[in-house]
Amino acid sequence: METEAIAEILGGRKVLGKAIKKPVDLAQLVRTGLPAGSVSALAERLHLGNGVLSRKLGIPQRTLTRRLSHGSLLTAAESDRTVRMARVYANAVEMIGDQDKAIEWLGTPNRALGGERPLDQLDTDTGARMVEDILGRIAYGVYS
Repeated sequence: METEAIAEILGGRKVLGKAIKKPVDLAQLVRTGLPAGSVSALAERLHLGNGVLSRKLGIPQRTLTRRLSHGSLLTAAESDRTVRMARVYANAVEMIGDQDKAIEWLGTPNRALGGERPLDQLDTDTGARMVEDILGRIAYGVYS
């Protein structure tokens, strides 16, 4: 289910060009590069502008704009960061149970992250793992 949720967050069949059902399909898509439109789809879900999200993903705004206008693909590294952010967002929605509350939680400073916002931690794999760990604690009712 998680793979399908991630694919839907990234724009689904309309943006990705095919249905993604299995993790291996998503991994292959990351290797070949996601369509640049997946960043716009993720930005829309997170209620962020393309510029804000492109900075968080480490993609220069001009590069993203060019790729969007030409219908180009992201690099494998950019695709991986985009999928990581979509995965954490999907996890937050699942654990918290509401899209708007998940977005609010991701944007609110968290004591368990030293006062940093969870969204700001998603630029690295280690940061994403810390956020997912906190979400797991929320799901199991462990105080953090």
